[in-house]
Amino acid sequence: MTNLTKYNAADLDQLMHQITRNSIGMDDYFNKIFNASSQNYPPYNVIQVNSTETRLEIALAGFKKEEVNAYTEYGKLFVRGEKEASDEAGTFIHKGLAQRNFERSWTLADDTEVSNVVFEDGLLSVTLTKVVPEHHQRKDYL
Repeated sequence: MTNLTKYNAADLDQLMHQITRNSIGMDDYFNKIFNASSQNYPPYNVIQVNSTETRLEIALAGFKKEEVNAYTEYGKLFVRGEKEASDEAGTFIHKGLAQRNFERSWTLADDTEVSNVVFEDGLLSVTLTKVVPEHHQRKDYL
């Protein structure tokens, strides 16, 4: 029987060293976890619609459809917003709407694909669908 070592918060560095030292080919996975940004703009919701469909809603108040780009590449969903510079007459007394350029990304599972993207009323809705192989789908026989 092997000795099972208990780790607590003080030993977290030691635990992570043990995991990374004994892992081969997991570098990309660990980098995604440890280097995740704490970016919170723009705000978004992730909604589980059913067992095979998820919807990502991103609030993009003040952005035009032409200023927003959504695409997938290398198993990630990217959403980019580039606000055009405007020559508005007047001086802001208060500017509470954050309309800055941004790029956000979400890692997609291998069996997930983007099935629909809609931008309406300042809300970008991205529908993600889990691809269920034919041999795993429900089959009715009677």
